[in-house]
Amino acid sequence: MRSRNKPILDITNDIGSLTTFRRRSSDLLKQLKKSERPVVGRVKGKAAALVQDATAYQRLLDIAARADVWNRASARAWATSHSR
Repeated sequence: MRSRNKPILDITNDIGSLTTFRRRSSDLLKQLKKSERPVVGRVKGKAAALVQDATAYQRLLDIAARADVWNRASARAWATSHSR
């Protein structure tokens, strides 16, 4: 699990060209597993793709789903309290 002190994305280490990713995909996949941070791939200097460990992505989906449930419940509670 990622430490709270670790940045989610370290732009000095986690951004590289897609050409590098194609040539060193095995190394970059090891980096993903070890760092638990996504890697951003560039094309012509602009961010073009983000590669993330599957476990980290699932965790992100779970957090988003819980936030959605909480937001819907909050909206219903607010609507109920203001409908008088």
